[in-house]
Amino acid sequence: MDNYTHLSEVKDVLWDKVMAINLNGPFYATRRALQSMIAARSGVIINIASVAGLYGARAGTAYTVSKHGLIGMTKNVGYIYAEQGIRCNAIAPGRMESYEDHEIDYTRISPMVRESIPEGLALNLRISRPTEITRIALFLESDESSFINGEVIIGDGGWTAY
Repeated sequence: MDNYTHLSEVKDVLWDKVMAINLNGPFYATRRALQSMIAARSGVIINIASVAGLYGARAGTAYTVSKHGLIGMTKNVGYIYAEQGIRCNAIAPGRMESYEDHEIDYTRISPMVRESIPEGLALNLRISRPTEITRIALFLESDESSFINGEVIIGDGGWTAY
């Protein structure tokens, strides 16, 4: 995450770190995996995006841009490699339980951000457990989802329904 940092406040080091983890990492991993998947004419790629990749104010600028980019890559790969038996989908969780929940200092979020985050952002009904997102991934990997390709599956407990 990026502590909900707005564009005017994003430092280069934060931008580079978020892009390296959230966009460059999946790019390089997918490019490498495609080599063997193309040869096998089969494969499933599952990216972990975020509802921030679908909406503009669920995170800060760097995180939002990185997840939008990841969703774009997912859709592109899903379409381009479909005829070669390769599927690519993304999961877009809302807030998840993680070790970071204990490390983020929400008091460091700027007043500008606190004032601009809509009320609905605070109304996340339930935080997901990693095992719940894992179950979605297992479904996407299975033959039961063989016709799902280039899609984003939202797993947020109803948060984006607000």
